[in-house]
Amino acid sequence: MPYSPLIVNPMKAELTSIGFLELLTPEDVDTFMSQKQGSALLVINSVCGCAAGQARPGVHLALQSANRPDRLVTVFAGQDVEATKQARSYFEDIPPSSPSIALFKDGDLVYFIPRHRIESRSADEVAEDLTSAFDRYFASTPAS
Repeated sequence: MPYSPLIVNPMKAELTSIGFLELLTPEDVDTFMSQKQGSALLVINSVCGCAAGQARPGVHLALQSANRPDRLVTVFAGQDVEATKQARSYFEDIPPSSPSIALFKDGDLVYFIPRHRIESRSADEVAEDLTSAFDRYFASTPAS
């Protein structure tokens, strides 16, 4: 059974207030995934302490980087259950975990941070990990 909106809405707002689009249905997820061009960050949000203390703050810090994804989207595990299930279907070889963070480039999953690499680290360390991935996968190539 999904969590109460009274509980999750403030947690959702931590991402939507900085530009994330919520994917609330499986159809929303499929529409997002069908847009292959460019780069994207998908955050599987959660009510747990590591989402509050490390994942959401780490994502916020990482987005201050010069290199950042073109599109920002999120699903909420435990609330948007079917949307979360559909999002995870795009990387079925990775065990489900929440929170988690997926980076896509031209529709391909290029980087993934599961819960176990979030919960044991600080928000700054999560941000450093993401910033390094942004630099690796999303950096603009200088013109020759």
